[in-house]
Amino acid sequence: MQIIVKDSNNERIDKYLSNNTEYSRSLISKMLTNNYILVNNKQIKNSYKVKDNDLITIDDSYQEEPDIVPIKMPLNIVYEDNDIMVIDKPSGLVVHPGSGNYNNTLVNGLMYYTKELSNINGVERPGIVHRIDKDTSGLLLVAKNNKTHNILAEYFQNKKVHREYIALLKGIFPHDSATIDAPIGRDKTNRQKMCVTSENSKKAITHLKVLKRYKGYTLVKAILETGRTHQIRVHTSYIGYPVYNDPVYSNAKATEFGQFLHSSEMSFVHPITKKEMHFKSELPKEFQEFLDSLEPINQETK
Repeated sequence: MQIIVKDSNNERIDKYLSNNTEYSRSLISKMLTNNYILVNNKQIKNSYKVKDNDLITIDDSYQEEPDIVPIKMPLNIVYEDNDIMVIDKPSGLVVHPGSGNYNNTLVNGLMYYTKELSNINGVERPGIVHRIDKDTSGLLLVAKNNKTHNILAEYFQNKKVHREYIALLKGIFPHDSATIDAPIGRDKTNRQKMCVTSENSKKAITHLKVLKRYKGYTLVKAILETGRTHQIRVHTSYIGYPVYNDPVYSNAKATEFGQFLHSSEMSFVHPITKKEMHFKSELPKEFQEFLDSLEPINQETK
């Protein structure tokens, strides 16, 4: 694979490639160390900053032995065929290993369940085309081979996967619908957080529709037009109605259950069979029971 650098922004090569290819940053780092990635036919270090018109050559034959241990765990498999899986992920389950956490993730469970997973995103993310946060529950799409993975990655890049979330917001949102169009980037003061910012950010658009109002809360449907890290959590906090029980983007204390955010619906064309696919997921028990404990507001007098 060859890439000619455009709009480099003086980025490190590992960051540039992780943003412009399907390879994870950790895999890119290993490929650079082992000289599987060259710039202008020369060996370079991870710290090299790309320049416009640099020619990056990637030898995609690099392989490494996985150090991720398969672990038996219950998987709520909503759908499976030879090419894809749709998983209903519980709140509290990390999607893939990272930051020293190499056990008890969804990937560990997937590797125990099947050896048929794509490897484009490296040994730490077999089958993972996209992700949802640890404490976000609901539907997640998994690729079982590289051909499928490439097609699904193109789907996500070109907004061909329709995703809907259910979120409980703190406060009574006054509008029946809203569109939040605000760019998201890394928070300079806390690298674990994202924020709305004009610096080193990416376009982010979230559509909200009110489903029901309660005293002190609003249940909304959130539809993603883009897929930025923590997007719904960042956007709703930015407008002053954070996701309830969010330990990161809300000032209030949170329980272990984490944010009340659920990936409820997903629609796409099957990458191989070309059939229309649509999946729905019910709210987790804890989410639904909390809703049932709230006092609804008469919609006619809101």
